[in-house]
Amino acid sequence: MPTITTRDGVEIFFKDWGPKTAQPIMFHHGWPLSADDWDTQMLFFLANGYRVVAHDRRGHGRSTQVGDGHDMDHYAADAAAVVEHLDLRNVVHVGHSTGGGEATHYVAKHGQPQGRVAKLIIIGAVPPIMVKTAANPGGLPIEVFDGLRQALAENRSKFYVDLPAGPFYGFNRPDAQPIQAVIDNWWRQGMMGGAKAHYDGIKAFSETDFTEDLKVIEVPTLVMHGDDDQIVPIADSAPLSAKLLRNATLKVYEKFPHGMCTTHADVVNPDLLAFIRG
Repeated sequence: MPTITTRDGVEIFFKDWGPKTAQPIMFHHGWPLSADDWDTQMLFFLANGYRVVAHDRRGHGRSTQVGDGHDMDHYAADAAAVVEHLDLRNVVHVGHSTGGGEATHYVAKHGQPQGRVAKLIIIGAVPPIMVKTAANPGGLPIEVFDGLRQALAENRSKFYVDLPAGPFYGFNRPDAQPIQAVIDNWWRQGMMGGAKAHYDGIKAFSETDFTEDLKVIEVPTLVMHGDDDQIVPIADSAPLSAKLLRNATLKVYEKFPHGMCTTHADVVNPDLLAFIRG
């Protein structure tokens, strides 16, 4: 399997498909998944002539199940290591959920000074900050995230069935038609990773404040969010991020769930392509 080794000795698995001369698109996956969650998008953009790259975050998927470094600084540095190893330039970074935070932190900390980043796209993403604080009164109470940690620690396998079968894809809505294969694939990806990485990752995605990252990003950025997102509620995320960014386009999708890249790929993929080409 193609991997790189980071400075602190972690092996990061990555996929790199398509012509090396084509513009690269790098995908950053959500918690607790893997690069496989982007299969539909990667095949779509590969067919449209792009080079597509995705990696498994440390502790996730096929990357090393290391016991530490599960924070946004390490996540962004690992992404930078993949970019530098492949010498990617003029890259469009696409991040979903936790991956939206990772991509945001990467662009702010590593991508712009080297001129490696062309555009940024964040989808159902965790910035600016998820948890409720004095400065973020509209956030989710810490007890919500404590509950996620408890469910993971008690029975991770069951938790990784219940989440996609319910709010992640909106399959808990009255008119929804759950797709068992989608639920099974979510469970498969989650169980490939390490419990410690996933447990620590809850703090990383919920308590990291991306406000200063958003303020310094200059590249054109598309902020996409479903207004029925039950995982990252839209009111305290996408509109606030769009206001902080210097060059943002906000696109809200009526009744789309958190996992809209899977459930509504037929809408999301063409919109991604239009922004990238625009």
